[in-house]
Amino acid sequence: MKRREFIGLLGGAAAGWPLAGYAQQPEQTRRIGVLMSINADNAEARPRLAAFQKSLQQLGWTDVRIDVRWGAGDKDRIRDLAAEIVSLAPDAILAAGSVPLEQLLRVTRTLPIVFVHVVDPVGAGFVRTLAQPGGNVTGLMQFEYSVSGKWLELLKQVAPQVTQAAILRDPSISSGIGQFAVIQSVASTYGVEVSAVDVRDHAEIENALTILARQQNGGLVVTSSAVAVVHRRPIIALAAKHKLPAVYFERFYVIDGGLISYGSSNVDQYRRAADYINRILRGEKAADLPVQAPTEYELVVNLKTAKALGLTVPVDLLARAAEVIE
Repeated sequence: MKRREFIGLLGGAAAGWPLAGYAQQPEQTRRIGVLMSINADNAEARPRLAAFQKSLQQLGWTDVRIDVRWGAGDKDRIRDLAAEIVSLAPDAILAAGSVPLEQLLRVTRTLPIVFVHVVDPVGAGFVRTLAQPGGNVTGLMQFEYSVSGKWLELLKQVAPQVTQAAILRDPSISSGIGQFAVIQSVASTYGVEVSAVDVRDHAEIENALTILARQQNGGLVVTSSAVAVVHRRPIIALAAKHKLPAVYFERFYVIDGGLISYGSSNVDQYRRAADYINRILRGEKAADLPVQAPTEYELVVNLKTAKALGLTVPVDLLARAAEVIE
């Protein structure tokens, strides 16, 4: 399916999603803007937005138009799309990621915004506190910072020989800095020396992983960022090429051939975001809705990749996995 056709299907510039159920004022069609940080052909796009749509249906809404825009990890593009969405004057906006949320807040402090995929909304200055967000923003944290330390623990469990690990991060967002800081704070516990690799483009990533591969007992942790999502296939391919065991923050890396992932359920986040959008459309204020922490985490393991790396995944790790790819 071509990108333009996909945008039209999901509610792009020329089309919206009509949803069924809720007895609203017949003269008013409610409008929801959605700004995604990923690209439209991302394998995760359909299930995420389908979960959002289905939850709205289950909450009983009818005649709702959903306008979706795709940032494809390009910050300049996301900035322009944020302005475009705000110009549509939607009743509420779903912001998927820190960069979309940041850009939306540059152009509106009044339209209600519900976010997903944001790691540190307080540290980034998006909300005042988790319990009382204030302003026009609330939503769902992608995970708590402590999860970042779990990635290094998993790396040592699946590849005990690792003594050096490159941590891929986006230093332009507060969560990129914060995730690395947590990993760095627990590194000595696992006997691993860590170094930050700033994720900006493919060449930079390739150079860093090539250098790491020349050293003995290297490993990789990919932290959460839109840029890492956009470059996920090259990252996975480079990890395979250089025989680097790697831990990722989301399931779809492992589906695409990565070794192991641990993170919150994205589909669950979109379902819960729909509930907040519903409450806002019914008259509640974003400022009064507390930011929620994840309720579901998923451990996913790719045994085929483990075999290619010459690794034996511990039985207890497999027993805890939500999904094992063979």
